[in-house]
Amino acid sequence: MEAMNDDLPALAARIDRTNELLQRMLAEVAKTPSTHAIFVDAGYLYAAAGRLVAGTEDRRAFDLDAEGLIDALIDRARTIFADSRLLRVYWYDGARRRIHTAEQQSIAELPDVKVRLGNLNANNQQKGVDSLIRTDLESLARHRAISDAALLGGDEDLVSAVEAAQGYGARVHLWGIEAPEGRNQAEPLLWEVDSQRTLDLDFFKPYVSRRTAAAYDAAGGTRPTRDDVRFVGAQIAAKWLAARGRDALMELLPGHPYLPGSVDQDLLVEAEGLLQYSLRGQADLRRALRDGFWEHVRAQY
Repeated sequence: MEAMNDDLPALAARIDRTNELLQRMLAEVAKTPSTHAIFVDAGYLYAAAGRLVAGTEDRRAFDLDAEGLIDALIDRARTIFADSRLLRVYWYDGARRRIHTAEQQSIAELPDVKVRLGNLNANNQQKGVDSLIRTDLESLARHRAISDAALLGGDEDLVSAVEAAQGYGARVHLWGIEAPEGRNQAEPLLWEVDSQRTLDLDFFKPYVSRRTAAAYDAAGGTRPTRDDVRFVGAQIAAKWLAARGRDALMELLPGHPYLPGSVDQDLLVEAEGLLQYSLRGQADLRRALRDGFWEHVRAQY
């Protein structure tokens, strides 16, 4: 009995030590920021956005400014998941023999973007994309790499991907594209997700244009150099700062290297006017434009 009493202080000390370690662990967990990722089913995106803006699902009939749109999606996610950091954007598309097209390659080269390819069959239908989305969603949720997933898609086959991610504690938020009539997302998918949002015509208009109605004919003019475009970006930044002041600059800096969607679209339109050349689909020139803008902005900080 006396020996047991002698052990009590040591046991109490061990319990206190364990509690202290647990408190430290909980404090560290509380400081760890939430993380989100964006999952884009490109097949759904092209079909629904093309139908909404250009009146057709035929990819050959319209241009999609994928880089600008991805930045807009990142900006929207930053607003929704205000206390969370972006892991990356996953872009799922189909390709013959899973070989990147030039457009897919340019998307793959964008920062914070991972392109994952399924196959295209003889009827240009995607095969294997849904299983890729499920694999990534489940793996990231299982390893606690993400707490929230924004899923832009509409196929009923994505239900299993949603359930798999939710089973590991992640929340899945379905983003859809406004349908001119009816619905372009499967009801079972809508039932399973944690929240739903619809991106409307105004959101997509800046990034989708029919090829027969481009504002400027890129083929009809001389392609500017990256230095030319970078200089124009700096010019526009100087004008932007003069009009808005230092307070607006301080709001921009935390988002580097991304620009808010409205600022990015204004930058694109003004640059095209100055250059008299379309930058739609010109990923390298779009990057040069933003680089010039940011170089000037950061020099003022």
